[in-house]
Amino acid sequence: MTPSPVGAPESQDVTALLLRWSAGDAAALPRLLPLVYAELRRIAGRQMRRVVPDQTLDPTELVHEVYLRLVDQARANWINRAQFFAVAASLMRRIIVDHARARAAEKRGGGTVRVSMEKLEDIGPRARRTSETFSDVIAINAALDALAEFDPEQARLVELRFFAGLTVTEAAAVLQRSPRTVKREWRLARAWLLRALR
Repeated sequence: MTPSPVGAPESQDVTALLLRWSAGDAAALPRLLPLVYAELRRIAGRQMRRVVPDQTLDPTELVHEVYLRLVDQARANWINRAQFFAVAASLMRRIIVDHARARAAEKRGGGTVRVSMEKLEDIGPRARRTSETFSDVIAINAALDALAEFDPEQARLVELRFFAGLTVTEAAAVLQRSPRTVKREWRLARAWLLRALR
């Protein structure tokens, strides 16, 4: 399932429920969950496919952890569906990084979670030729934090593309930008991260 365009009926339903939830309507949350769960599960599944098989976190657990953290955001000022999925992507990133840190600590640094950039769409011919791999989630997280200081919008795009696993088209819908602009910004952000990780 592809995220609904911002003006689509499902998108409007999600936005309406988010606004009601922000206003303190507790009944909005149980109605919101079925509308967003499948999409969160799909995003989580994509992300977990990029992680090596010895990973103990599964997509369902990731979505449930995101849900629990979203529920804790009682004072969040929800604006729309796009903002919701951007926040969910950020939470997924934190959960995956925390999990990677815990796994690395268990194995005294020898068990970092490996993530292949090669599996993302539109990575580029050089990455495919050399089979370059970002070796661990923790290093990517640190580089992403550094990118956020330099360019928060590009960092948000990387979060959506890499940690949430959205395609260029899906990220464009969330960011409310054209796919062409997102593709250009993705190339720039990816180049910046590759330099930072070397």
